[in-house]
Amino acid sequence: MTTASTTTGPKGQASPWPHSFRLLYAAALIDGVGFHIGQLAVPVLAVSLLSASPVEVGLLGALSTAAFLLIGLPAGVWVDRLPRRAVLVTADLARAALVASVPVAWWAGWLTIGQLYLVVLLTGVGTVFADVAAQSYLPELVGRGRLVAANALMMSTGATMQIAGRGLGGIVVQALTAPVAIVLDAVTFVVSGMILARTRAEAPSRRPPRVSGGFAQQLGTGVRHVTGNPLLRPLALSTASINLTMQLSTTLLPVVFLRELGLGAATLGLFLGVGGIGALLGAVTARPLAERIGHGRALWLPGLLAAPLGGLVTLVDSGPMLWVAAVGWLALAWRTGVGNVIGVSLRQGVTPDALLGRMNATFRFLLTGALTIGAVVAGMLGQFVSVHTALVVGAVANAVTWVPVFCSPLRTLDRPRTLD
Repeated sequence: MTTASTTTGPKGQASPWPHSFRLLYAAALIDGVGFHIGQLAVPVLAVSLLSASPVEVGLLGALSTAAFLLIGLPAGVWVDRLPRRAVLVTADLARAALVASVPVAWWAGWLTIGQLYLVVLLTGVGTVFADVAAQSYLPELVGRGRLVAANALMMSTGATMQIAGRGLGGIVVQALTAPVAIVLDAVTFVVSGMILARTRAEAPSRRPPRVSGGFAQQLGTGVRHVTGNPLLRPLALSTASINLTMQLSTTLLPVVFLRELGLGAATLGLFLGVGGIGALLGAVTARPLAERIGHGRALWLPGLLAAPLGGLVTLVDSGPMLWVAAVGWLALAWRTGVGNVIGVSLRQGVTPDALLGRMNATFRFLLTGALTIGAVVAGMLGQFVSVHTALVVGAVANAVTWVPVFCSPLRTLDRPRTLD
């Protein structure tokens, strides 16, 4: 295991982070802006320019995460066998090409909802490998003893990009059209890949660990590590249920804002950006909260506190009620921000190096698979019952997602032992 080292800044000042981590951080910064722009621009394009129905919007959301169900678990085995930097660069460049095909097809008059489905599905494949590789690369760059601090920095920045990206995306979509916003998404993938490629000379060298057994046996070992661990199993169940219930609301918000309330893309981006503020607050407060009340309580207590406020999202409407709903959205995002920092750090800290890729892939399979299911359920509820029903079901179910952690050894865990 390579531990973090102190490097010298441009004016001789000591930097607390190694250069390799700073490059990874810069790439994530740029990638995050593009991701959130694209996440807003694609459904807006589908609703506004292709006249997509609620079912089609739900399917679009499901396909954007379906790759985690299709190849999520095998990806972990491949990431554990391959250089993680190469995986990250390849994933960025492939996603740039896929995303760029959407505005090209639109301007040529060829774009269909079918092509949009294919692009988001294949882009999701690239995201599978990028996410698993990035989370598996981080302990190698900073050392296990600094995982909470590193994850807090990465996720607080990600939350900031959520605010900036969605807000910027709403402005760009409204002022310059959704295809232009998607062009910016493609450009950020290219820039991110170029930055990650520069880690070649600086990142600690790593040879893929030798693992025994065939492909299926290696895959099963990763799954059993998660499902058989008394700390990881309840964490996986709780976070998967959070993703599923949040997706019930998120998927249909473009329909609510653009079609039912007649509000513009800029307002939608602003509302979603409030969630970014909540996630940022959660990421910033996660470390001091965990140190004060313990890591276990920091995983379930925010969920209990945020549950009543989360119901305010169901009251979303034009006028003052829009901002009442935004308070609920902020609370839910704050809870998620806290959980992400503490939960990801716990996962990385208790997992051996040789299993990091498979552990992260198993979690991503479960968590993003939950997003896929949530998007499908949201689309069906919106089409055959009502959009408001999907919001209500999501809020009610989200209110109990902290229970698996509360009923496990995590409930009173002070600080998990990490593998050094």
